[in-house]
Amino acid sequence: MEQIADTPARKTDAGQISIEARVSDLVRLGIIGLFAYWTMVLIAPFALIVIWSAILAVALFPMFQTLLRLIGNRPMIAAVIIVIGCLVLIIAPLALVAVNFADAVQALIGKLWTGNFTLPTAPVAIKEWPVVGERVHDTWNQIAGDLASTIIKFQAPIREVMGVVVAKLASIGGGVLSFVASIILSGLFLTWSVRLAAAIQVLASRIAGEKGVGFARLAGTTVRNVSRGVIGVAFLQTLLCGVCFAFFDIPARGALTFAVFMLCVMQLGPGLVLLPVVIWAWFSWPFATAFIFTCLAVPITVVDNILKPILMAKGLSTPMPVILIGVIGGTLSHGLLGLFLGPVVLSVFYELLRAWAWPPATSNGSEAEHIG
Repeated sequence: MEQIADTPARKTDAGQISIEARVSDLVRLGIIGLFAYWTMVLIAPFALIVIWSAILAVALFPMFQTLLRLIGNRPMIAAVIIVIGCLVLIIAPLALVAVNFADAVQALIGKLWTGNFTLPTAPVAIKEWPVVGERVHDTWNQIAGDLASTIIKFQAPIREVMGVVVAKLASIGGGVLSFVASIILSGLFLTWSVRLAAAIQVLASRIAGEKGVGFARLAGTTVRNVSRGVIGVAFLQTLLCGVCFAFFDIPARGALTFAVFMLCVMQLGPGLVLLPVVIWAWFSWPFATAFIFTCLAVPITVVDNILKPILMAKGLSTPMPVILIGVIGGTLSHGLLGLFLGPVVLSVFYELLRAWAWPPATSNGSEAEHIG
């Protein structure tokens, strides 16, 4: 009878211990989640800089290894050289655009101050436009005839537009400073590359075993291929466009070259800049000069269609359409950062989906085949 009476008591004690263990686990998870959330809040202002630094470090790692072999295994010197080179590549075009923009603004302010700034009269051909031609022609001539009164009349909307422009310029300036900080931090990541790679492999192995290590390597390969296929080709097209603009002495070539680079990075291509320039060239230059410029502009516009698939698919098992969808979708969703995160996320998800839908043959199956 005593043994029968002890059995419910033992079950009650075991159930009580089980409930207390679950509550303790929930408390521990809650504390860990609280600290994780608090950590994310603290590092959120620097998250974009750190992510960009990691992407740049992964993309520049092959160049870093090459420099290490050339200068005798001196990681600090190699990292400094890479950082200085990247800063020159970023700052030089921006400085050229800023100088051209400042010269244009200074000339405009000087003409407005002396009263010598006038708008040309509207072309007569505008009158032939359907519906709005006559109104556009008269409004244009009215503004050109009395520019000062027009500015005074529309000073409120002009002030609002200028406020938006100044805010956008400030935002661009902040983004440039953040990117410069990311480049400098990527140099530190490169000097710690061995320890960081080992830490990432340990973390990936703890999360998903050997598959996790494979996904980490896949992410690194994808970032390097995207940097070569997108950023590298964008630099090549921008360089070719800049040389053509300088050789043919095209006005505002600094701003046009920078616009070409941004369009190439955004996967829109240089055609949006080159096509208007080609049209302008045919109306402004002799036939031979315009024809030569057009023959040079066409290959520059389509060279990315040849180089990008070759460079982006090198060393990857992920199909090229998946990478391209990730590049375009990531850019449209998250801007320049999505250019790298999009293909990485899609590539890892594709490999996960493939491993789940088409798992490799088990060891038992392979042994049965071998016996048969």
